[in-house]
Amino acid sequence: MTSQIRQNNVDRFNGFGTLYDQSRPQAPEEVAKILTMYLGRAPEYVADVGCGTGLSTMIWLEHAKQVIGIEPNDDMREVALSRLRELGSPEKLTFARGLSDQLPLDSASVDIVTCSQSFHWMDPQPTLREFARVLRPGGVFASYDCDWPPVIGPELEQAYQRLIEFADQRAGELAESDKQAYKWPKDKHLQQIRESGWFRFSREIVFHHWESCDAGRYTNLAFSQGGLQTALKLGAGEVAAAAAKFRDQVIQAFGGETREILFSYRMRLGVK
Repeated sequence: MTSQIRQNNVDRFNGFGTLYDQSRPQAPEEVAKILTMYLGRAPEYVADVGCGTGLSTMIWLEHAKQVIGIEPNDDMREVALSRLRELGSPEKLTFARGLSDQLPLDSASVDIVTCSQSFHWMDPQPTLREFARVLRPGGVFASYDCDWPPVIGPELEQAYQRLIEFADQRAGELAESDKQAYKWPKDKHLQQIRESGWFRFSREIVFHHWESCDAGRYTNLAFSQGGLQTALKLGAGEVAAAAAKFRDQVIQAFGGETREILFSYRMRLGVK
């Protein structure tokens, strides 16, 4: 990964940390249960890398002795620090600036490393080498992502998908070539873990989690996608118009009610 692509990937999340934090799902408890099972004991130290606003970090407060969230984007990390202050700044939880292949952690010091909705923004092989460095023998790395859009029904899901595809297309057309972010394919995560040679066991696990959602949140889930935010920052008026139309469709479909939506998660893990 060139330094410019790395910076573009970090900068992609500038300016919408609060929207992201208020809309995205918090990591479900299943994550901690699954990874604790594979570790074989309660973890002493967990590192959540690419932690964003801390939605995926907070779940470890009840499951580990020490937790660190590592995030290179200042806007996202500031939201996480604000959440930390609201909790009274518990000593067991910290947030730090850092990159996935240059972690501010000692070798063989961590039991579990997680990447929630973030591993696809990291150069996989240097990152996995660094994760293997900081993991203790028998430690576990897990990348987990939810499918987009969340499950609610064909009409809204199709509308959501059309909006995101249109926004991604316009963002790609409008961004200067040296300002483009780059995603590694999520469906290759397990292959990357296996090919790294750092893990003696690996597999994919699928699980699901129901959450309550109103029209505002469902709309903002789409609005919190990086491609749409990038297109809006680049002045794509037609994307703004499409987003407004999507909002109206969601409001009409929800009819002022709160509905249950299903997030489907795919976890790829490796045991050192």
